[in-house]
Amino acid sequence: MSSCKALHWPVLTCSCLFQYTRVWIPDPEEVWKAAEIIRDYKEGEAVLHLKLEDETPLEYPIGPKSNPLPFLRNPDILVGENDLTALSYLHEPAVLHNLRVRFLESNHIYTYCGIVLVAINPYEQLQIYGEEVINAYSGQNMGDMDPHIFAVAEEAYKQMARDERNQSIIVSGESGAGKTVSAKYAMRYFATVGGSSNDSNVEEKVMASSPIMEAIGNAKTTRNDNSSRFGKYIQIGFNRGYHIIGASMRTYLLEKSRVVFQAEDERNYHIFYQLCASASLPEFRDLGLSSAEDFTYTSLGENIFIESVNDAEDFIKTIEAFTLLGIKESSQSNIFKIIASILHLGNIEICPERDGESCHIPRGDLHLKHFCRLLGVEPKQLEHWLCNRKLAIATETYVKKMSSKQATNARDALAKHIYAHMFDWIVQNINVALHTTSKQHSFIGVLDIYGFETFEANSFEQFCINYANEKLQQQFNSHVFKLEQEEYMKEQIPWTMIDFYDNQPCIDLIETRLGILDLLDEECKVPKGTDQNWAQKLYKQHASSAHFQKPRMSNISFIILHFADKVEYQCEGFLEKNRDTVYEEQINILKASQFQLVADLFLEKDELGPSKASKVNVRPAKTVPKAPNKEHRKTVGLQIVKILNLYTPLNEFEERVTVSFIRNIQNRLQERNDPPQLLMDTKYTFPVLFPYTPSALSLETLHIPASLGLDFLTRV
Repeated sequence: MSSCKALHWPVLTCSCLFQYTRVWIPDPEEVWKAAEIIRDYKEGEAVLHLKLEDETPLEYPIGPKSNPLPFLRNPDILVGENDLTALSYLHEPAVLHNLRVRFLESNHIYTYCGIVLVAINPYEQLQIYGEEVINAYSGQNMGDMDPHIFAVAEEAYKQMARDERNQSIIVSGESGAGKTVSAKYAMRYFATVGGSSNDSNVEEKVMASSPIMEAIGNAKTTRNDNSSRFGKYIQIGFNRGYHIIGASMRTYLLEKSRVVFQAEDERNYHIFYQLCASASLPEFRDLGLSSAEDFTYTSLGENIFIESVNDAEDFIKTIEAFTLLGIKESSQSNIFKIIASILHLGNIEICPERDGESCHIPRGDLHLKHFCRLLGVEPKQLEHWLCNRKLAIATETYVKKMSSKQATNARDALAKHIYAHMFDWIVQNINVALHTTSKQHSFIGVLDIYGFETFEANSFEQFCINYANEKLQQQFNSHVFKLEQEEYMKEQIPWTMIDFYDNQPCIDLIETRLGILDLLDEECKVPKGTDQNWAQKLYKQHASSAHFQKPRMSNISFIILHFADKVEYQCEGFLEKNRDTVYEEQINILKASQFQLVADLFLEKDELGPSKASKVNVRPAKTVPKAPNKEHRKTVGLQIVKILNLYTPLNEFEERVTVSFIRNIQNRLQERNDPPQLLMDTKYTFPVLFPYTPSALSLETLHIPASLGLDFLTRV
């Protein structure tokens, strides 16, 4: 889809164009090419006579529908402006050219578009984030200094203090655009200018959470060596003097499938490689680990190393961060045992029997022994329930053998379940360390969300991520265009209505009755449902949809025309990933662990009595970590629909928060071979105020899984 069509940007409509007028014309390789009109053009003529920058003449065909008149170029004096709104012509080629000139000629990665900051990822460390730079931006007005993430952070900090309104910064953009780094530098700014007024060093603890979350929640993808595979919202609390007194973090939609599968040239979560790189150290020898190449869950991508990254050194930083947050060595040791046990679980050999309906684990399997030893569980029981499961029919319950494929899927689901619970436990304990008993006067929130993704092979994970981005884009459209224009009309301000691309039809395709997710959930309930059958139902139901296509050469994939790009999804594995089935018998074995922390990870709230209360080794211990509930049986798709449809971030103190959008785009303007996707991050850069209406409806009454960490959301 042409991005200019999607936005309905105006093109030239005049009846006459004169010689020497400078224009932009589309180009399949360079996206846009500069040209100059060399002969006057009159309305109705079929050809526009142009000259390219290298003096090459070009006859550019003009059609009433297929090929409209080109975009006008800005005067040279305006090119390189640090605010896009200062340009005479603010359209797609003008925006991209201005950003390109600023980056390549002046090495400026930041540009304003009103109060919005556009950030280009330089893919290298720049020396523009030191304390002296922070001090330079502190107290300054946003337009008085060069565009910078610190200027946006200072504006949020200043407005919080001046207007006594809580602030939020939303960092968005495609995968690999640099969102996490932007969020990290915003956090660093707040930690520096709003340092604690006592000796609690809470700002250091806030920053210490970053290396931990990157270790357990970030991974190498084909697009990004340090890609966040979860959503994160950090809320920094301030007292009346606007010093930091505490913080809290909420996470959601962790990409659990990465624990058991990685695409070619991708990695699992960094923590696995950090631990394997340190396996020879005396304190880790009892984990039974070796090189990451020796474990299935860390070698599927066939590339365990990242250039310029030293996993062993990063592991030291992770341990230092744990220690700074007050998590004692005994708790750290338990965390590393759990991580190591997941690697051993993936190496347990499950062998098929001749009948094809059952399987077994070879006697003396070393990885089975390591797993059971590290988690303190009974080997014989685990061996039995890895190959069998209980089946309840009416009033009877009997044991059913599993095929090797079923057992492998169940084992992988268990590995994902263990990792997700450990992830939640770490987040809960980071929050304990950042908790304060002091009264919070105001806060600033930083939201770092998933970026839009499209790879060579796209599966359930990319589908969920892109669906979430569709919903966020819809919210952006609604508040930027719909609500702001309604406000102008209400106040009778002269205003020309903006025609904007509405992605609601694409969202309806995914989430409404008989939509993609509804049909997926239905197929998951069918006893012998398959990915292939689901694909056929999609083709039949949505053949006429403008946003859905069936690929010509495939009967097991489908295409969605998203707001940002056209993405083809492979159906294989969708049902299994959506079910996310974990068998109760395997969970019960973990609940019976001789190690308290392992048992508590899987116990329900009502099972955590006084005698079995979790002993959290954190200084100071404030609360007992919440145990996950039984909602893991709901499909992933159903959970996502409920989250995205019913909820939106809301602060607890104000009905309205000011939001700054930071739109990140990638800098490789000529190196990439997919120009349509390159353009997506510059499309909707506008200032916005988000109104929120509080409601008494709580998460508990709607039974949202506690493991998703969505207690900060309220229905609107």
